[in-house]
Amino acid sequence: MSDVNSGELPELSFTLPTIPASAGALVRGRKGRLLILKPTYKGGWTIPGGVVEIGESPWEACRRETREESGLDVTTGRLKCVDFLRPRPGRPGGMRFLFDCGVLDDAVLAAVVVQPVEIAESRILPIDEALPLLSGPVRRRVRAAWKTKRVLYLEDGRRVQGISP
Repeated sequence: MSDVNSGELPELSFTLPTIPASAGALVRGRKGRLLILKPTYKGGWTIPGGVVEIGESPWEACRRETREESGLDVTTGRLKCVDFLRPRPGRPGGMRFLFDCGVLDDAVLAAVVVQPVEIAESRILPIDEALPLLSGPVRRRVRAAWKTKRVLYLEDGRRVQGISP
């Protein structure tokens, strides 16, 4: 037994687990097109989005990252899916939130201005052309969320047996 005075609790020390989170945006154009971005810091293409910062909600992160990476100010959105990515060597895993930010006019999409430090190029492609360019987990997440009217729960971009949409 320790020297704890009667009526005092011992000081406990523990660390709460943390799960990284990020948020992405489906920014759609007319005729089933999708805005995709080519990052400078990794291979392949992705959608606007990034890490949820401390004190920030996933929706706030989605809006901030979309504005930073493309110059677009998305003001409406709808949660399409939450995707749990398991940690792997070189990848911390975490929770990925995907929001559908609606169909934007061609004139708005033509005004995309990429942030050159992070984004080398942008394209607005038909979904069937965009999907093969996206990295595996992003591609699976976008494909699953593209046409659904419901919010999906995914793991590694895939539906989970026993979890209904």
